[in-house]
Amino acid sequence: MENVIRYYSSFDEWGRLEREPVEFLVNSHFIRSLLPAHGRILDIGAGPGKYSIALAQRGYEVTLADLTPSLVDQAKLRAREAGVESRFDGFHVADARDLGRFENEQFDACLMLGPMYHLQTEADRSKAINELRRVTKKDGLVFVAFMSRIRHLSTSLMFPEAWKPNDNVQGIVDFLETGVFNHNDEGRFTGAFYFNIEDIDPFMEARGFENMKIIASGSIAGAMKPEQWDYWRRRGDVEFEKVMEIIMKTAESPYILGSSSHLLYIGRRI
Repeated sequence: MENVIRYYSSFDEWGRLEREPVEFLVNSHFIRSLLPAHGRILDIGAGPGKYSIALAQRGYEVTLADLTPSLVDQAKLRAREAGVESRFDGFHVADARDLGRFENEQFDACLMLGPMYHLQTEADRSKAINELRRVTKKDGLVFVAFMSRIRHLSTSLMFPEAWKPNDNVQGIVDFLETGVFNHNDEGRFTGAFYFNIEDIDPFMEARGFENMKIIASGSIAGAMKPEQWDYWRRRGDVEFEKVMEIIMKTAESPYILGSSSHLLYIGRRI
């Protein structure tokens, strides 16, 4: 996993969520609406802590874990700057495949919004989800992010030279068969795994989770540019709020899952 650590040590993940606001807004909406009013939450693969800090600001007791040491340090600093460091029960450098530092059924809910698209083997993905189940209380909720294979196919066809080796037919055929993607260009997106959407539910069910819903984190607005957002903001608060309601509602439509780069699985631990 050294390639993942190198990539995220220099990549501005906090800034990505600022530049692409729909993913964070949609995910946060569903997380907030389904979580219990109080409880202990583990954020696995938390990156710089954007979701964790938002949950701490709402009064949850949060534990943060990420593979990349510099991101854990950044999250701690940002939590301190936001005045919520005291709401955190630790900032840990940890691998999603081994959460041995945490007890069985310790958390009321867990977030895993990154590891599933960086673990390229079935064995590693199973280890991470088995650990997720172990640390989550019975009937606790989990929020797990996946990346869509069919969406990356679309991206590769539109921008082939930006997504080598998917710049030729054989590269695309290999990707569609395996879901594994390793960028040819040094310093570009780290090795990744993209799921077939129809495989997500059975994968999670086989490891002890009941599917509640799978949502398109990009909804219908994932491709909107700043000037397009500005147009709707200029329409006034009432109309903009209604637009956001439409965006949240359509995120649940199964018909747009393949158009969203990120998907959010919401499940219950059996």
